Amino acid sequence: MMNFFSRYSRQIYVTILVVSALCLLSAYVPSLSCLSAWCTPPVMLFLGLAYALLCGQAYPTFNRKVSKSLLQYSVVGLGFGMNLHESLASGRDGMLFTIVSVVGTMLIGMWIGRRLLKVDRDTAYLISSGTAICGGSAIAAVGPVIKAKPSSMSVALAIVFVLNAIALFIFPVLGQWLGLTQQEFGTWAAIAIHDTSSVVGAGAAYGEEALQVATTIKLTRALWIIPLALVTSFIFKSDGRKITIPWFILYFIVAIVLNTYVLDGIPALGEAVSGFARKCLTLTMFFIGASLSTDVLRAVGVKPLIQGILLWIVISVASLLYILW
Repeated sequence: MMNFFSRYSRQIYVTILVVSALCLLSAYVPSLSCLSAWCTPPVMLFLGLAYALLCGQAYPTFNRKVSKSLLQYSVVGLGFGMNLHESLASGRDGMLFTIVSVVGTMLIGMWIGRRLLKVDRDTAYLISSGTAICGGSAIAAVGPVIKAKPSSMSVALAIVFVLNAIALFIFPVLGQWLGLTQQEFGTWAAIAIHDTSSVVGAGAAYGEEALQVATTIKLTRALWIIPLALVTSFIFKSDGRKITIPWFILYFIVAIVLNTYVLDGIPALGEAVSGFARKCLTLTMFFIGASLSTDVLRAVGVKPLIQGILLWIVISVASLLYILW
């Protein structure tokens, strides 16, 4: 059976993509719109994970590039479905706790990693950075600043990736079980889930308002990459190191401004763009899931994984208590 999956891995990959894309596009055909109902972010992530574990990685470079680009384009497109005044209100409500949680997560993460588990400095710092701000993007930005080894980068990215995949499945379920409102869940997801992709995916699975709140707060949180990288260069005394800035966040803000002031008279256009962006986001979940491999799972050491899980639990519980207080 495994030989079958390995032999026809590329054909299976293309088939899943084509069928999924057609089902998502069927939403624009009234008589076929029911076909798009099964194409949700968790389902597409599950298909990607199942494919990766059964068939391996057919197109790893393509997967990595498309998942990154499509996610960024989708996030920008979501901006055309949001109002600037409402977004500012959502971002302002979560700003104070965002500041406290970023600083607190970094301190607690380093204490757990270095003092409690004796994880090496670079790996502990990368895991803390990825948990505190925005997963892989923060790790990619901070890694060169601290001159992290490729092995440390791989381990930190693998841990964040695995926990992201788990979060996308369990957070919407936990939110429903806890009876969280759209606003509460969006805030919780933005703070407690590492990567932007899983935050947006979980928000989309929970509801439209949750998606908007989660996206706004998460991207506001992602801006902390810049001060974190600068502070890191000071702490680790790294001069002249390049800082990676996620420019798509700026385009997301521009899209919100355009939708609020330019497209205000034609809301159908903004809704159409954001609707298509949500479909692209759903498809992105497959690429993200298909990027996982047994090599990635093997790269995750026990102690770094424990650090990632403990830190994730701390920030999840603390942020939930703050929201429900």
